[in-house]
Amino acid sequence: MSNYDFIIIGSGPAGLAAAQYGARFGLKTLVLETDSSGGQVMQITQLENYPGMGNTNGKTFTDNMRKMALDFGAEIKTEKVISLDKIKDEFQVHTKKETYTALCVLLATGAVHRTLEVKGEKEFNGRGVSYCAVCDGPFFKNKRILVVGGGDSACAEAIYLSSISKDVTLVHRRNELRAQKAVVEKMIAAGVKIKYDTVITEIAGTNLVEQVTFQNTKTGEESTEKADAVFIFTGMEPQTELIDFLQKDKGGYIITDENMATLIPGLFAAGDVRAKPLRQIVTAVSDGATAAYSAKEYIYEKNN
Repeated sequence: MSNYDFIIIGSGPAGLAAAQYGARFGLKTLVLETDSSGGQVMQITQLENYPGMGNTNGKTFTDNMRKMALDFGAEIKTEKVISLDKIKDEFQVHTKKETYTALCVLLATGAVHRTLEVKGEKEFNGRGVSYCAVCDGPFFKNKRILVVGGGDSACAEAIYLSSISKDVTLVHRRNELRAQKAVVEKMIAAGVKIKYDTVITEIAGTNLVEQVTFQNTKTGEESTEKADAVFIFTGMEPQTELIDFLQKDKGGYIITDENMATLIPGLFAAGDVRAKPLRQIVTAVSDGATAAYSAKEYIYEKNN
């Protein structure tokens, strides 16, 4: 059993920021990641709105954050956490390899893409259905591409895909997009078409996606069109399996106070898994730094 002051579960921007600050505050800090660092940020091909930073991409941004956390003395291990317990004042974090203990734990487990739950989506996942434009977009050069969603992520991915194909259509179930005006204008300027008041009810084909069935949300009328790819960006599902007992909002996100503290003393949450009005890289980094500071203060009070 290995002992730490501060254990961080997840290595996206919130987790890595917390690791950097926790180690810098003098806490013995461990980050446990399921696979590689970065989370959803790794899918960003062009990061242009992080304050004080010029254009970069998700991988470069994450690599820099990871290096800084390690340079300040944090440890990072690739081990999937399978359970979390609290015995008296100490947390036990269990992985398949080992059990780690700490006075404070940060949940920075992020969120994953929400699915459409329509016929053909699961069957054609990886064969025309995708949730990552940078991962799969290059396979559909000059093909007929649909992007589903109406937020910033969907529009940004549509812009990226428009550099691969001139036949990109955004499908949105309402008559107005949720995305920021500047992002929408950029998408329209890139030549992306928009199909409002529309949902996809079926994705079909043989070995690969060949066609999609639409339904108008106002009239109920159905239509079928040819398509080669469907990229889905309809929101996220917070990853809260480890702590289903915590208080959550109606969207399933963990409720914390402004110090990132949950109702369980010593247990914090930060980043996309936390209930908050704005989910951006900059807010995740802020959450992580705040959580590390709160952990430092909690441990100081316990020891004094």
